[in-house]
Amino acid sequence: MRRNGLWHEPDFLKLWSGQAVSHMGSTITDVGLPLTAVLMLGASPFQMGLLSGAGAAVILVFGLFAGAWADRLRRRPILIFADLARAAVLGTVPLAAAFHRLSMGHLYLVAAASSLLTVLFEVSYQAYLPSLVDRENLVECNGKLALAASIAEVGGPGLTGVLVGWITAPRAILFDAVSFLISAVSIGLIRKPEPQPERSAQPHMGREIAEGLRASWREPILRALAQRTATGSFFLGFGGALYMIFAIRQLGLSPALLGTIISVGGTSSLAGAFAAPRLVRRFGFGPTFIGAAVVTGITMLAPTLARGPVAVCAAILGVAQLFDMAWPVYFINELSLRQAVTPNHLLGRVNSAMHLLFRGILPVGSLAGGMIAQTIGIRQTMFLGAVGYLLSTLWLVFSPVRKLRELPEASPIAEML
Repeated sequence: MRRNGLWHEPDFLKLWSGQAVSHMGSTITDVGLPLTAVLMLGASPFQMGLLSGAGAAVILVFGLFAGAWADRLRRRPILIFADLARAAVLGTVPLAAAFHRLSMGHLYLVAAASSLLTVLFEVSYQAYLPSLVDRENLVECNGKLALAASIAEVGGPGLTGVLVGWITAPRAILFDAVSFLISAVSIGLIRKPEPQPERSAQPHMGREIAEGLRASWREPILRALAQRTATGSFFLGFGGALYMIFAIRQLGLSPALLGTIISVGGTSSLAGAFAAPRLVRRFGFGPTFIGAAVVTGITMLAPTLARGPVAVCAAILGVAQLFDMAWPVYFINELSLRQAVTPNHLLGRVNSAMHLLFRGILPVGSLAGGMIAQTIGIRQTMFLGAVGYLLSTLWLVFSPVRKLRELPEASPIAEML
């Protein structure tokens, strides 16, 4: 398979093409849903906060249950169900708008339901891949799928702007609903059989979730990933909350110039997704993974050093965005390592635990960063966040990850539970 690669595998191409379309559609909704609230319903800042928080709250409450279901059932039917359900949920927005029945309450429900279905899809999708491709092809597989997501990040916002201006925001969301239908069909066409999940003699949701959490902690590599995810996402929240304000208010960049700089990062992420498998083959898994983690920390640190004329500050931020290619390299390898180490019957629950660590702690970091910035200043807080994020790499350095040359075999986690 190495000689021809995954582009010559029909079942992988079906999955990839469906995801490429649905990723592009999702970028439309990411922009189109808040635009619908602002342009059509005149939403207040508080209502916009509720709209943003509705999806995050659902993930925090129900995220671990999604992982348990992904381990109880075959994953491919879950993926098809999640796609069809997301298409139905999003399709209600243009329908309600056409009959002048659209309300903020409706949008809250759409945001919450689509977020719940997305987390169900993601944890099942990440658990499904090892049954679709061989273990030695996981990095290549995740890299090609990340490439599709990166393309959507680059082209999606511009396409959304055109669609919103042409047919209004609610109707633009209809394109996302159709994209999920296309994804469901593409996954349904996959022919490779999926093994039946291992069934517990006495199913118990709480006990199954606890098993996933224990597995994430007791296996050394998974524990290092969990520790890195928890501390890294906390400090990542500092920059996420303050970057825009810092660039515009303190460095004097215009919104247009800042948008151009950010687009550089989107383009460089394409290169990172493309290069990830080659870097692993050239330098080995552990050095590539840890090296990418270090570079992402440096990209957070660089903007805090920007001073002087606007042109100089823009150049520093632009160079930092160029190295954003390290982000997909890191995430591709992190996901591949998690998939390789975790036994199949636990993979859904371990995925949901990691997902919850990231999504749950990131907003806490954003809140903490905003509070600290009021005391010591924005630049100083961003610097603190960047240093903390960079130091979180030590969880990986002082773990078995450092010595890995290639993806390891699944660990005997069952003996640890």
